Amino acid sequence: MNTFNDIKELVSALKREEKLISEMFSKRKKLDYKLSDALELVDFDENRIDFLTERSVIRKNGNLLELDDEFLEFFEKVLDVNEEINLSYIDENIKNIQENIHYFLNETNQNRKYSYLRLIKKTFRKMGIITLKSVVDLRRNIETTFKNEINYKNKKLKLENLDAKRTVVENLIKQTLQLIGEEEITFFNRALDEELKQIIVALKYQLGECSHNLIEIEKQIINFLNQIKLQGKFLEKLRKLKYLKDHFTIEAETDIKQILTNKNEVIFETRILEPLKLSIDFLRSDEKAFEAIKRIAKNHQNRKLFKPVLADTISNEYLENNIEEEIAIVLEEVRNHFLATSDHLFNFIVHYNFGKKVTFNERVTIFCQMASQYELEFSIDTDFQTNNGVEYALIYPK
Repeated sequence: MNTFNDIKELVSALKREEKLISEMFSKRKKLDYKLSDALELVDFDENRIDFLTERSVIRKNGNLLELDDEFLEFFEKVLDVNEEINLSYIDENIKNIQENIHYFLNETNQNRKYSYLRLIKKTFRKMGIITLKSVVDLRRNIETTFKNEINYKNKKLKLENLDAKRTVVENLIKQTLQLIGEEEITFFNRALDEELKQIIVALKYQLGECSHNLIEIEKQIINFLNQIKLQGKFLEKLRKLKYLKDHFTIEAETDIKQILTNKNEVIFETRILEPLKLSIDFLRSDEKAFEAIKRIAKNHQNRKLFKPVLADTISNEYLENNIEEEIAIVLEEVRNHFLATSDHLFNFIVHYNFGKKVTFNERVTIFCQMASQYELEFSIDTDFQTNNGVEYALIYPK
Protein backbone atom coordinates (compact mmCIF):
# COMPACT_ATOMS: atom_id res chain seq x y z
CA MET A 1 0.00 0.00 0.00
CA ASN A 2 1.44 3.37 -1.03
CA THR A 3 1.30 6.36 1.30
CA PHE A 4 1.69 10.09 0.81
CA ASN A 5 5.29 11.27 1.01
CA ASP A 6 4.49 14.42 2.97
CA ILE A 7 1.70 16.82 3.99
CA LYS A 8 2.13 18.87 0.83
CA GLU A 9 1.38 15.87 -1.42
CA LEU A 10 -1.64 14.94 0.73
CA VAL A 11 -3.12 18.45 0.66
CA SER A 12 -2.48 18.79 -3.08
CA ALA A 13 -4.24 15.48 -3.77
CA LEU A 14 -7.26 16.46 -1.69
CA LYS A 15 -7.38 19.87 -3.37
CA ARG A 16 -7.14 18.36 -6.87
CA GLU A 17 -9.97 15.90 -6.22
CA GLU A 18 -12.10 18.16 -4.02
CA LYS A 19 -15.19 17.73 -6.25
CA LEU A 20 -15.07 13.95 -6.03
CA ILE A 21 -14.31 13.83 -2.30
CA SER A 22 -16.99 16.44 -1.51
CA GLU A 23 -19.58 14.50 -3.50
CA MET A 24 -18.66 11.17 -1.89
CA PHE A 25 -18.70 12.73 1.59
CA SER A 26 -22.15 14.24 1.04
CA LYS A 27 -23.43 10.80 -0.07
CA ARG A 28 -21.49 8.82 2.57
CA LYS A 29 -24.67 7.27 4.00
CA LYS A 30 -25.59 5.71 0.65
CA LEU A 31 -24.03 2.36 -0.23
CA ASP A 32 -24.27 2.66 -4.01
CA TYR A 33 -21.89 5.43 -5.16
CA LYS A 34 -20.94 4.17 -8.61
CA LEU A 35 -17.60 4.38 -10.42
CA SER A 36 -19.36 5.84 -13.47
CA ASP A 37 -20.58 8.80 -11.36
CA ALA A 38 -17.05 9.37 -10.01
CA LEU A 39 -15.50 9.36 -13.50
CA GLU A 40 -17.60 12.38 -14.49
CA LEU A 41 -16.00 14.38 -11.65
CA VAL A 42 -12.41 13.48 -12.66
CA ASP A 43 -12.81 14.19 -16.38
CA PHE A 44 -13.12 10.43 -17.10
CA ASP A 45 -9.49 9.88 -16.05
CA GLU A 46 -9.56 6.59 -14.11
CA ASN A 47 -5.87 6.99 -13.20
CA ARG A 48 -6.83 9.78 -10.79
CA ILE A 49 -9.23 7.43 -9.00
CA ASP A 50 -6.56 4.70 -8.94
CA PHE A 51 -4.13 7.20 -7.35
CA LEU A 52 -6.56 7.82 -4.48
CA THR A 53 -7.31 4.10 -4.16
CA GLU A 54 -3.62 3.16 -3.93
CA ARG A 55 -3.16 5.68 -1.10
CA SER A 56 -6.28 4.45 0.75
CA VAL A 57 -8.23 7.70 0.42
CA ILE A 58 -11.08 5.78 -1.19
CA ARG A 59 -11.90 2.08 -1.43
CA LYS A 60 -13.10 0.30 -4.56
CA ASN A 61 -15.48 -2.65 -4.45
CA GLY A 62 -16.27 -3.71 -7.99
CA ASN A 63 -18.06 -0.75 -9.59
CA LEU A 64 -18.77 0.92 -6.24
CA LEU A 65 -16.64 3.46 -4.35
CA GLU A 66 -16.57 4.70 -0.77
CA LEU A 67 -14.33 6.91 1.36
CA ASP A 68 -11.83 5.11 3.57
CA ASP A 69 -12.87 4.92 7.23
CA GLU A 70 -9.88 6.92 8.50
CA PHE A 71 -10.46 9.84 6.10
CA LEU A 72 -14.22 9.68 6.67
CA GLU A 73 -13.75 9.82 10.45
CA PHE A 74 -11.27 12.71 10.04
CA PHE A 75 -13.68 14.76 7.89
CA GLU A 76 -16.59 14.11 10.26
CA LYS A 77 -14.59 15.14 13.31
CA VAL A 78 -13.23 18.31 11.71
CA LEU A 79 -16.66 19.32 10.38
CA ASP A 80 -18.39 18.17 13.60
CA VAL A 81 -20.97 16.04 11.81
CA ASN A 82 -20.13 12.59 13.15
CA GLU A 83 -23.03 10.76 14.78
CA GLU A 84 -21.07 8.03 16.56
CA ILE A 85 -20.41 8.51 20.28
CA ASN A 86 -16.87 7.29 21.09
CA LEU A 87 -16.94 6.83 24.87
CA SER A 88 -13.76 4.77 24.92
CA TYR A 89 -11.83 7.92 23.92
CA ILE A 90 -12.86 9.64 27.18
CA ASP A 91 -11.81 6.60 29.20
CA GLU A 92 -8.45 6.50 27.41
CA ASN A 93 -7.83 10.15 28.28
CA ILE A 94 -8.51 9.47 31.98
CA LYS A 95 -5.99 6.60 31.94
CA ASN A 96 -3.51 8.76 30.01
CA ILE A 97 -3.72 11.48 32.66
CA GLN A 98 -3.20 8.96 35.47
CA GLU A 99 -0.14 7.51 33.74
CA ASN A 100 1.46 10.92 33.11
CA ILE A 101 0.78 11.98 36.73
CA HIS A 102 2.75 8.95 37.93
CA TYR A 103 5.55 9.75 35.48
CA PHE A 104 5.56 13.35 36.71
CA LEU A 105 5.83 12.36 40.38
CA ASN A 106 8.64 9.88 39.69
CA GLU A 107 10.69 12.23 37.47
CA THR A 108 13.55 14.27 38.93
CA ASN A 109 14.65 16.10 35.78
CA GLN A 110 12.80 19.41 35.53
CA ASN A 111 12.64 19.50 31.71
CA ARG A 112 11.16 16.03 31.43
CA LYS A 113 8.89 16.81 34.37
CA TYR A 114 7.54 19.88 32.54
CA SER A 115 6.92 17.82 29.38
CA TYR A 116 4.71 15.43 31.40
CA LEU A 117 2.88 18.40 32.92
CA ARG A 118 2.27 19.87 29.46
CA LEU A 119 0.75 16.57 28.27
CA ILE A 120 -1.52 16.49 31.34
CA LYS A 121 -2.74 20.05 30.66
CA LYS A 122 -3.37 19.23 27.00
CA THR A 123 -5.37 16.11 27.90
CA PHE A 124 -7.44 17.98 30.52
CA ARG A 125 -8.34 20.63 27.89
CA LYS A 126 -9.40 17.90 25.42
CA MET A 127 -11.49 16.04 27.97
CA GLY A 128 -13.90 18.93 28.55
CA ILE A 129 -14.44 19.46 24.82
CA ILE A 130 -14.82 15.73 24.08
CA THR A 131 -17.29 15.19 26.94
CA LEU A 132 -19.42 18.17 25.88
CA LYS A 133 -19.44 16.96 22.29
CA SER A 134 -20.41 13.43 23.40
CA VAL A 135 -23.38 14.82 25.34
CA VAL A 136 -24.49 16.94 22.36
CA ASP A 137 -24.18 13.93 20.00
CA LEU A 138 -26.10 11.80 22.51
CA ARG A 139 -29.03 14.24 22.62
CA ARG A 140 -29.08 14.60 18.83
CA ASN A 141 -29.06 10.84 18.31
CA ILE A 142 -31.90 10.40 20.80
CA GLU A 143 -34.10 12.96 19.03
CA THR A 144 -33.20 11.61 15.58
CA THR A 145 -33.98 8.03 16.63
CA PHE A 146 -37.35 8.97 18.11
CA LYS A 147 -38.41 11.05 15.09
CA ASN A 148 -37.01 9.01 12.18
CA GLU A 149 -36.85 5.33 13.20
CA ILE A 150 -39.94 3.68 11.73
CA ASN A 151 -39.51 0.23 13.27
CA TYR A 152 -41.18 0.19 16.72
CA LYS A 153 -38.91 -2.51 18.21
CA ASN A 154 -35.71 -0.96 16.85
CA LYS A 155 -36.74 2.49 18.07
CA LYS A 156 -37.24 1.17 21.61
CA LEU A 157 -33.99 -0.84 21.51
CA LYS A 158 -31.92 2.09 20.17
CA LEU A 159 -33.24 4.44 22.87
CA GLU A 160 -32.37 1.88 25.56
CA ASN A 161 -28.84 1.54 24.14
CA LEU A 162 -28.45 5.33 24.08
CA ASP A 163 -29.59 5.41 27.69
CA ALA A 164 -26.83 2.91 28.51
CA LYS A 165 -24.32 5.24 26.84
CA ARG A 166 -25.69 8.11 28.92
CA THR A 167 -24.93 6.08 32.05
CA VAL A 168 -21.37 5.46 30.81
CA VAL A 169 -20.80 9.19 30.20
CA GLU A 170 -22.18 9.93 33.67
CA ASN A 171 -19.74 7.46 35.26
CA LEU A 172 -16.80 8.88 33.28
CA ILE A 173 -17.66 12.39 34.52
CA LYS A 174 -17.70 11.10 38.11
CA GLN A 175 -14.29 9.43 37.56
CA THR A 176 -12.86 12.66 36.17
CA LEU A 177 -14.16 14.75 39.08
CA GLN A 178 -12.85 12.16 41.52
CA LEU A 179 -9.45 12.28 39.80
CA ILE A 180 -9.35 16.06 40.15
CA GLY A 181 -10.67 16.23 43.69
CA GLU A 182 -9.50 13.18 45.64
CA GLU A 183 -7.24 10.70 43.88
CA GLU A 184 -4.27 12.87 42.89
CA ILE A 185 -3.99 15.41 45.71
CA THR A 186 -0.20 15.06 45.84
CA PHE A 187 0.17 15.90 42.16
CA PHE A 188 -2.00 19.02 42.34
CA ASN A 189 -0.16 20.22 45.44
CA ARG A 190 3.20 19.89 43.66
CA ALA A 191 2.33 20.88 40.12
CA LEU A 192 -0.47 23.42 40.48
CA ASP A 193 0.40 26.56 38.52
CA GLU A 194 -1.82 29.33 37.22
CA GLU A 195 -2.44 27.77 33.81
CA LEU A 196 -3.31 24.34 35.25
CA LYS A 197 -5.60 26.01 37.78
CA GLN A 198 -7.53 27.81 35.01
CA ILE A 199 -7.76 24.56 33.00
CA ILE A 200 -9.19 22.69 36.01
CA VAL A 201 -11.73 25.45 36.70
CA ALA A 202 -12.88 25.41 33.05
CA LEU A 203 -13.03 21.59 33.08
CA LYS A 204 -15.18 21.54 36.22
CA TYR A 205 -17.56 24.06 34.65
CA GLN A 206 -17.80 21.99 31.43
CA LEU A 207 -18.40 18.77 33.35
CA GLY A 208 -21.06 20.53 35.44
CA GLU A 209 -22.85 21.58 32.23
CA CYS A 210 -22.62 18.01 30.97
CA SER A 211 -24.11 16.64 34.21
CA HIS A 212 -27.09 19.01 34.00
CA ASN A 213 -27.65 18.05 30.36
CA LEU A 214 -27.47 14.34 31.20
CA ILE A 215 -30.27 14.81 33.73
CA GLU A 216 -32.44 16.39 31.03
CA ILE A 217 -31.45 13.64 28.57
CA GLU A 218 -32.52 10.98 31.10
CA LYS A 219 -35.93 12.67 31.45
CA GLN A 220 -36.21 12.91 27.66
CA ILE A 221 -35.44 9.20 27.18
CA ILE A 222 -37.99 8.19 29.83
CA ASN A 223 -40.58 10.43 28.15
CA PHE A 224 -39.84 9.00 24.69
CA LEU A 225 -40.01 5.40 25.93
CA ASN A 226 -43.35 6.11 27.61
CA GLN A 227 -44.69 7.68 24.41
CA ILE A 228 -43.55 4.64 22.39
CA LYS A 229 -45.29 2.34 24.86
CA LEU A 230 -48.54 4.33 24.70
CA GLN A 231 -48.40 4.64 20.91
CA GLY A 232 -47.83 0.90 20.59
CA LYS A 233 -50.87 0.10 22.73
CA PHE A 234 -53.00 2.67 20.90
CA LEU A 235 -52.02 1.41 17.43
CA GLU A 236 -52.66 -2.18 18.50
CA LYS A 237 -56.18 -1.29 19.67
CA LEU A 238 -56.76 0.83 16.56
CA ARG A 239 -55.79 -2.08 14.28
CA LYS A 240 -58.20 -4.40 16.12
CA LEU A 241 -61.05 -1.89 15.81
CA LYS A 242 -60.33 -1.32 12.12
CA TYR A 243 -60.25 -5.08 11.53
CA LEU A 244 -63.65 -5.45 13.25
CA LYS A 245 -65.05 -2.48 11.33
CA ASP A 246 -63.84 -3.81 7.95
CA HIS A 247 -65.51 -7.14 8.70
CA PHE A 248 -68.74 -5.45 9.91
CA THR A 249 -68.52 -7.13 13.35
CA ILE A 250 -67.55 -4.15 15.48
CA GLU A 251 -71.05 -3.69 16.94
CA ALA A 252 -71.56 -7.41 17.60
CA GLU A 253 -68.18 -8.09 19.22
CA THR A 254 -67.68 -4.83 21.16
CA ASP A 255 -69.72 -2.52 23.36
CA ILE A 256 -68.87 0.56 21.28
CA LYS A 257 -72.50 1.75 21.14
CA GLN A 258 -72.83 1.64 24.91
CA ILE A 259 -69.53 3.47 25.40
CA LEU A 260 -70.43 6.23 22.94
CA THR A 261 -73.88 6.57 24.52
CA ASN A 262 -72.33 7.18 27.93
CA LYS A 263 -69.93 9.79 26.58
CA ASN A 264 -70.93 13.41 27.13
CA GLU A 265 -67.91 15.17 25.61
CA VAL A 266 -68.51 18.61 24.13
CA ILE A 267 -67.04 17.44 20.81
CA PHE A 268 -70.17 15.31 20.24
CA GLU A 269 -72.53 18.23 20.89
CA THR A 270 -74.03 20.31 18.09
CA ARG A 271 -72.49 23.75 18.03
CA ILE A 272 -75.07 26.48 18.63
CA LEU A 273 -74.30 30.00 17.45
CA GLU A 274 -75.83 32.61 19.75
CA PRO A 275 -75.47 36.22 18.57
CA LEU A 276 -74.50 38.72 21.25
CA LYS A 277 -76.93 41.66 21.24
CA LEU A 278 -76.09 44.67 23.43
CA SER A 279 -78.83 46.91 24.79
CA ILE A 280 -79.24 50.44 23.46
CA ASP A 281 -79.02 51.87 27.01
CA PHE A 282 -75.68 50.17 27.54
CA LEU A 283 -74.29 51.52 24.25
CA ARG A 284 -75.46 55.06 25.18
CA SER A 285 -74.22 55.15 28.78
CA ASP A 286 -71.02 53.08 28.87
CA GLU A 287 -67.82 54.96 27.95
CA LYS A 288 -65.96 51.81 26.85
CA ALA A 289 -68.81 50.89 24.49
CA PHE A 290 -68.70 54.41 23.02
CA GLU A 291 -64.93 54.15 22.45
CA ALA A 292 -65.42 50.78 20.73
CA ILE A 293 -68.10 52.26 18.44
CA LYS A 294 -65.80 55.14 17.45
CA ARG A 295 -62.92 52.73 16.75
CA ILE A 296 -65.12 50.53 14.56
CA ALA A 297 -66.55 53.55 12.72
CA LYS A 298 -63.02 54.80 12.03
CA ASN A 299 -62.09 51.46 10.46
CA HIS A 300 -65.16 51.58 8.19
CA GLN A 301 -65.15 55.26 7.19
CA ASN A 302 -63.13 54.71 4.00
CA ARG A 303 -65.40 51.97 2.70
CA LYS A 304 -67.28 52.66 -0.52
CA LEU A 305 -70.70 51.35 -1.39
CA PHE A 306 -70.57 49.48 -4.67
CA LYS A 307 -73.63 48.85 -6.74
CA PRO A 308 -73.83 45.14 -7.53
CA VAL A 309 -73.26 44.29 -11.16
CA LEU A 310 -75.70 41.85 -12.74
CA ALA A 311 -74.04 38.85 -14.36
CA ASP A 312 -74.63 37.98 -18.02
CA THR A 313 -77.00 35.24 -19.04
CA ILE A 314 -75.48 31.76 -18.69
CA SER A 315 -74.59 30.30 -22.07
CA ASN A 316 -76.50 27.22 -23.23
CA GLU A 317 -73.20 25.43 -23.67
CA TYR A 318 -72.74 25.30 -19.90
CA LEU A 319 -76.23 23.85 -19.45
CA GLU A 320 -75.61 20.88 -21.71
CA ASN A 321 -75.04 17.49 -20.12
CA ASN A 322 -71.38 16.53 -20.49
CA ILE A 323 -70.23 13.10 -19.39
CA GLU A 324 -66.68 12.52 -18.20
CA GLU A 325 -65.31 9.05 -17.72
CA GLU A 326 -62.60 8.39 -15.16
CA ILE A 327 -60.90 5.10 -14.40
CA ALA A 328 -61.00 4.43 -10.65
CA ILE A 329 -58.40 2.35 -8.82
CA VAL A 330 -60.03 -0.43 -6.80
CA LEU A 331 -57.62 -1.60 -4.10
CA GLU A 332 -59.48 -4.89 -3.60
CA GLU A 333 -58.97 -5.79 -7.26
CA VAL A 334 -55.26 -4.90 -7.04
CA ARG A 335 -54.99 -7.06 -3.90
CA ASN A 336 -56.55 -10.06 -5.68
CA HIS A 337 -54.06 -9.77 -8.54
CA PHE A 338 -51.17 -9.43 -6.08
CA LEU A 339 -52.18 -12.51 -4.06
CA ALA A 340 -51.96 -14.54 -7.27
CA THR A 341 -48.27 -13.61 -7.76
CA SER A 342 -45.01 -14.39 -5.96
CA ASP A 343 -43.56 -10.87 -6.39
CA HIS A 344 -43.09 -8.42 -3.49
CA LEU A 345 -45.75 -5.70 -3.17
CA PHE A 346 -43.69 -2.59 -4.06
CA ASN A 347 -42.30 -4.05 -7.30
CA PHE A 348 -45.76 -5.38 -8.20
CA ILE A 349 -47.41 -1.96 -7.79
CA VAL A 350 -44.60 -0.12 -9.64
CA HIS A 351 -45.15 -2.32 -12.72
CA TYR A 352 -48.93 -2.84 -12.37
CA ASN A 353 -51.14 -1.65 -15.25
CA PHE A 354 -53.91 0.48 -13.72
CA GLY A 355 -55.43 1.31 -17.10
CA LYS A 356 -54.39 4.94 -16.82
CA LYS A 357 -51.24 6.98 -16.17
CA VAL A 358 -50.22 6.72 -12.51
CA THR A 359 -47.13 8.59 -11.27
CA PHE A 360 -44.45 7.05 -9.07
CA ASN A 361 -45.59 9.08 -6.02
CA GLU A 362 -49.17 7.88 -6.54
CA ARG A 363 -47.94 4.28 -6.73
CA VAL A 364 -46.06 4.79 -3.44
CA THR A 365 -49.34 6.03 -1.88
CA ILE A 366 -51.16 2.94 -3.20
CA PHE A 367 -48.41 0.74 -1.70
CA CYS A 368 -48.95 2.36 1.73
CA GLN A 369 -52.73 1.97 1.46
CA MET A 370 -52.42 -1.71 0.53
CA ALA A 371 -49.94 -2.41 3.33
CA SER A 372 -52.25 -0.72 5.84
CA GLN A 373 -55.60 -2.17 4.78
CA TYR A 374 -54.57 -5.75 4.03
CA GLU A 375 -51.64 -6.29 6.41
CA LEU A 376 -53.28 -9.47 7.85
CA GLU A 377 -53.26 -11.03 4.38
CA PHE A 378 -49.62 -10.15 3.69
CA SER A 379 -46.30 -11.37 5.06
CA ILE A 380 -44.06 -8.42 5.98
CA ASP A 381 -40.33 -9.13 5.87
CA THR A 382 -37.75 -7.37 8.08
CA ASP A 383 -35.54 -6.49 5.09
CA PHE A 384 -35.76 -3.08 3.37
CA GLN A 385 -34.93 -1.90 -0.14
CA THR A 386 -34.70 1.53 -1.79
CA ASN A 387 -36.23 2.74 -5.07
CA ASN A 388 -35.91 6.36 -6.30
CA GLY A 389 -35.00 7.50 -2.80
CA VAL A 390 -37.98 5.70 -1.18
CA GLU A 391 -37.16 3.05 1.43
CA TYR A 392 -39.78 0.29 1.69
CA ALA A 393 -40.31 -3.06 3.42
CA LEU A 394 -40.52 -6.29 1.45
CA ILE A 395 -44.11 -7.54 1.57
CA TYR A 396 -45.18 -10.90 0.09
CA PRO A 397 -48.52 -12.74 -0.17
CA LYS A 398 -49.19 -15.20 2.63
